[in-house]
Amino acid sequence: MSKTVRNYGFWGPGDGNRRVHITKGQLVSGATIGIMVQDVHYPLIPGNVVNADTYTYPVRMEIVPGANQARMHTGDETLLPSLIETAEKLVLQGCRAIVGACGYFGHFQKGVADSVDVPVYLSSIVQVPWIRVGLKDGQKIGIICADRKNLTERVFDACGVSHDDQARCRIIGAGHLPEFSALLERRGHFDNGILKDELIQLSKQLIADNPDIGALLLECSDMPPYSAAIQAEINLPVYDFITMIDYLHSVVAHKPYYGFM
Repeated sequence: MSKTVRNYGFWGPGDGNRRVHITKGQLVSGATIGIMVQDVHYPLIPGNVVNADTYTYPVRMEIVPGANQARMHTGDETLLPSLIETAEKLVLQGCRAIVGACGYFGHFQKGVADSVDVPVYLSSIVQVPWIRVGLKDGQKIGIICADRKNLTERVFDACGVSHDDQARCRIIGAGHLPEFSALLERRGHFDNGILKDELIQLSKQLIADNPDIGALLLECSDMPPYSAAIQAEINLPVYDFITMIDYLHSVVAHKPYYGFM
């Protein structure tokens, strides 16, 4: 792989005369976030991590060869070479940070982060330590995930979440919900209104069962379209994949400030 030459810095008025460089083999430019995608079969509506209209900035997506839900959710270690190859391809095409498009990409967080020279945040779960810092000592973190059976200690460990922080998490799965299950069963369709109501009711159930929850994290990359509706019902901070990706974009694509003083 060619040595990466990264042009950090805002390109604005008056920059037309400065010297610029590009990595050999880079054929496109302007996308700060590289998104690694798995093989799924359901509608990818706005707000979903793999809908480009979710973002107010350019992103670039690449499908990971062989990465289906079963292999990703269980953390099939034989996927790591394909993940690294895909991440390297995104870096070569100018991406300044790499994310996954499923919370269970977190199985591979360390392996991919150690293999490329840009920041890597493969799962929304990496936000847990940051969420915890902002809560009172007795408060818990609620997590709604797609596949409860496979959201194991192994995923949390790989994402840098301490055992103390894991102990403060209260987790509930959505995979059993009739409409949400369409995302796991590859039906190719779902009723969006019903799915939204299912997630709202699940959120309210989690809070009712754990009134000491101080914030909610939506693990699944398909759940951000419903974050606002959920927040309106539970009146708590809600974190999801897009809160993570927006933050990551902000730290690799700073723009200068202009105005009066």
